[in-house]
Amino acid sequence: MKPIQVGLLGIGTVGSGTFEVLRRNQEEIRRRAGREIRITMVADLDTARARAVVGDAAEVVGDARQVIANPAIDIVVELIGGYGIAKALVMEAIAAGKHVVTANKALLAVHGTEIFAAAREKGVMVAFEAAVAGGIPIIKALREGLTANRIQWIAGIINGTTNFILSEMRDKGLDFATVLKQAQALGYAEADPTFDIEGVDAAHKVTLMSAIAFGVPVQFDKAHVEGITGLQAADLRYAEQLGYRIKLLGITKRRDDAGGIELRVHPTLVPAKRLIANVEGAMNAVVVQGDAVGTTLYYGKGAGSEPTASAVIADLVDITRLHTADPDHRVPHLAFQPDHMADTPILPVEQVVTSFYLRLSVADEAGVLASVTGILAGRGISISAVLQRPNQPEGVDDARQTDLVILTHDTMEGRMREAIAELQALATVLAPVVSLRKEELA
Repeated sequence: MKPIQVGLLGIGTVGSGTFEVLRRNQEEIRRRAGREIRITMVADLDTARARAVVGDAAEVVGDARQVIANPAIDIVVELIGGYGIAKALVMEAIAAGKHVVTANKALLAVHGTEIFAAAREKGVMVAFEAAVAGGIPIIKALREGLTANRIQWIAGIINGTTNFILSEMRDKGLDFATVLKQAQALGYAEADPTFDIEGVDAAHKVTLMSAIAFGVPVQFDKAHVEGITGLQAADLRYAEQLGYRIKLLGITKRRDDAGGIELRVHPTLVPAKRLIANVEGAMNAVVVQGDAVGTTLYYGKGAGSEPTASAVIADLVDITRLHTADPDHRVPHLAFQPDHMADTPILPVEQVVTSFYLRLSVADEAGVLASVTGILAGRGISISAVLQRPNQPEGVDDARQTDLVILTHDTMEGRMREAIAELQALATVLAPVVSLRKEELA
């Protein structure tokens, strides 16, 4: 049986890892797939770098469209990234009848509905395990392993850069800006880290997981996204004292009571005893709650050359096994049959239900706590814990000021926003109120 021929678009970190792992484990992969999988053509603007990686094992070209136009290529692997040329190339590969493997979460989170529809029309597959959580097979788990379950919620640490920053801030008491510079020096953060630290990268990934879990179209534009740039070391310290750790989580929940789905990314207090709270450094972890299986946890390296290559090659093996199958008998791109997708809406953030951490810098005088609790009670928000600590701002002598830290029970986001506006208006509240969401994940 002739080998499956693969064309690789982009041979940077992940592309070179894919080439190396496929070369190193060729025999093992052939035994699993039933036939040889061979990268026979590579396109990269830096052809000299590409030739240094592949040698004489594959043809190297500078124009990706030469790969797509080659009738011998069975599968196109897109590892360029971004929304622009990558989308055009993926759509052209589909139009040419090529199967596609991609690690491009941004492309699929924004244009996935269009791409998957085009693939169905042509009877080809678009596989994207590497787009979420690197080497962790979370897409496979959601699409196939948990198919018997009605998924209730997913919560994940799905950006290693931000998890590294938060781990360092907590462990060493450093501020955000200092740790970001360290992360860049170590190669964990890009020169422009905006997508990571502002939560956009995590939102791309949780958007894809939400679509697969609940059988809805990808709707990145409906996600609520907050990053970690505003986090202060004091809040990580107070969270620790209260038995919590702060993680940037991508969260999606089925809300039958509201007839919708929560889709959000933001810093979140998680009980320190939870396994996900103890995921440190640049590692990733995803917790999935299903009605039959209960809680499952998926942990591992969320990025890097060979971990991500592991996912790319797993997709190559899947396509090799299934490419001759009747398209109607393949696993659907988003797990649910295309004519059975739901139109369940993504809820606005004001309708999200969660509990909260509040930190108020207040005047240290009688009656302040009563005023604060009175406002919360007036909005129907109950308190689960209160912590009070002296706070003397830098450069201020003899300041009669204290930090009042409050944990609440579950309430609706819109109600909390109204309460915070009232709290901020108090003359005894001396700085902007810090508000973070809290999830028990149990």
